[in-house]
Amino acid sequence: MTDEIATLAEVHEADALPRKIDVHCDSDADCAPETLPEAVTRKPVASKSAAEWAYERLVLYIRDFESQLDAEQEIAMGFTGGQAGVLRIEGMGYFDPDIVTFYGVDEQGIRTQLIQHVTQLGVTLRALPRIADRAEPRRIGFRLAAGLGSA
Repeated sequence: MTDEIATLAEVHEADALPRKIDVHCDSDADCAPETLPEAVTRKPVASKSAAEWAYERLVLYIRDFESQLDAEQEIAMGFTGGQAGVLRIEGMGYFDPDIVTFYGVDEQGIRTQLIQHVTQLGVTLRALPRIADRAEPRRIGFRLAAGLGSA
């Protein structure tokens, strides 16, 4: 509980302006809340479906995770609570009000789509070696983040 007094307008503004805070013990990074992209903050959280809000946050986590990878690594997802295994991410989407879907290939190179209800969402982001025949690692997070403007 806080002793801070806020006007109704400030309460609504705080609801419309989500924050993201990540603290990593292995860096001296600034621990201030990240300024989120305008595409994520322009629409109040209360007016977003659970699927849209989960999708937007996952895109930002994927983008941030990829920014830490070297040229020999690509991002993949491991899914908790099932036998889905690991998926090299090639795409992501959502279906209002409560479904998030992931597209890619599994460890055997088999085309895979995972459809997940937001209440069951549990994802582990992993760094895997870049596929040898690719000149550059695939960076899906930056393409997904660019697409938030059209969401």
